[in-house]
Amino acid sequence: MVNEIDSAALRSRMVAGDDVHLVDIRTPGEIAGGVIPDAGYLPMHLIPLRMDDLPKDKDVILYCRSGVRSYHACSYLMQQGFDNVVNLRGGIVGWARGGFEIAPQVAE
Repeated sequence: MVNEIDSAALRSRMVAGDDVHLVDIRTPGEIAGGVIPDAGYLPMHLIPLRMDDLPKDKDVILYCRSGVRSYHACSYLMQQGFDNVVNLRGGIVGWARGGFEIAPQVAE
């Protein structure tokens, strides 16, 4: 079972200064419309190649547009031995509906 967090709980953790690693797994075209502030970027199709870049000592919170792809990505990472991955339920759409900030895309 994949661990999940909703937008309000994530925002609370961010405001409190919790050490979380937020990762946007959407496509380049999708992130052009904005990202959650302080999120890293790892396109979903590159996760198998770059999963060793993910920290194992803090929560890794994955998000996509609606939370479906990131749920599956979390499930995959759990199968690979990650026990610190968390899905953002509702994705960036849920984040925006909660009234939380969307930052402009930052060049990698």
